[in-house]
Amino acid sequence: MQKTKLALARVLPATAEVNAAGRLAVGGCDLVDLAAEFGTPLYVFDEETLRGQCRAFLEAFRSRYPKTAVAYAAKAYLGRALAAIVAEEGMDLDIVSGGELAIARSVGFPPERIHFHGNNKAEDELAEALDYGIARVIVDNFHEIHILNGVAEARNLKQRVLLRLSPGIDPHTHAYTTTGTTDNKFGVPLQTQGEAAIRKLMAAPALDLAGLHVHLGSPIFEREPFARAVDVVFEFAAQMKRDHGFEMQEFSPGGGFAVDYTLDQHAPSPADYAETIVPAIKAACKKHDLPQPHIFIEPGRSIVARAGVALYTVGSSKDVPGVRRYVSVDGGMADNIRPPMYDTEYAAIVANKPLDERRETVTVAGKYCESGDLLLKDAELPPLEPGDVLALPASGAYNLSMASNYNASLRPPIVLVRDGEGRLMRRRETYEDLTRPDVWPLE
Repeated sequence: MQKTKLALARVLPATAEVNAAGRLAVGGCDLVDLAAEFGTPLYVFDEETLRGQCRAFLEAFRSRYPKTAVAYAAKAYLGRALAAIVAEEGMDLDIVSGGELAIARSVGFPPERIHFHGNNKAEDELAEALDYGIARVIVDNFHEIHILNGVAEARNLKQRVLLRLSPGIDPHTHAYTTTGTTDNKFGVPLQTQGEAAIRKLMAAPALDLAGLHVHLGSPIFEREPFARAVDVVFEFAAQMKRDHGFEMQEFSPGGGFAVDYTLDQHAPSPADYAETIVPAIKAACKKHDLPQPHIFIEPGRSIVARAGVALYTVGSSKDVPGVRRYVSVDGGMADNIRPPMYDTEYAAIVANKPLDERRETVTVAGKYCESGDLLLKDAELPPLEPGDVLALPASGAYNLSMASNYNASLRPPIVLVRDGEGRLMRRRETYEDLTRPDVWPLE
């Protein structure tokens, strides 16, 4: 074992090592062998890292604040095997669509541990959620209050809800993933419409307003915005208690916890986030004479990102004299849209020669028909040759949930590794999968 020699150990899964063959292994499985068996692009998830992150968040928050639930944010990636692992680890589940609910239902995820988010939930999605008996709906807007109340009334239910507020706080992340500022599509603006939403929810006969929710964005490397959000929301809660008798039984500061994609980044640990959020909640309760509410947090990226490694096979290359060297791989933006969409940076390691000297500057291009289909720009890597297996760590979050069939590509398989065994979580799509939804001949 030569794990300590891996330059990218901090962004690779916890079980990553160089095996006796001198190749990169995760979960005791040789990644080059997995690439040969399942083909590339291939996504490998390390079960130990997945479960370890679930337990780290549960321990970090519950040891400081026992009345905490940790809800995995399914939008980061959800499949049946992952949903089952999350359930086994005692996590709650944060869903945003009827499709995510259907996946959860298919593995019997406990409905009392499911929370339903979203800024434009359809009436049929809400009906499916209430019929399954989910724990709570996070109400996003006035239109939803009307629809949800009607759905609950039709079922003679009193549905527990939280109100999502937009507190006007900038978490200093990418503009596309900032959700706590006043000018965004999510939540009710606290300063201008928060009180009206409280009144409307408290008057809705089939809704039980249990608490308040905020989500500032993702990924959030700074901890101070969480503390500011707590201050703002608890001051608002105290005012609503005085003016309208509102009792905040539950509160969520959301998620958006950061991870390291490159060695230049230094994301806080679960304990670091807990050491900011929990004292802020306790101090706010004391300041405003409020009882300590039950809380729930919503890590998604920080549960699955580091657990996932994307594998690609190197193909053609192109030298542009005086400009750069391009090396192409057999995947790209169809399985990982994040670099062209968010200008995300990744690290990389060559799985078949992980300890070789990084002495070549290359730009790694995908195979799709867009000039912006670049996975790595000007990266320092060992000289790459056709057939090399390139591994991109920290690929477990959003890559797969945002994947597409662009250029009629086949979405990649996923293998779960543990103790030297690789089990298929999802098979590679086939050409038949591409054409199955089409109606032909036309009816």
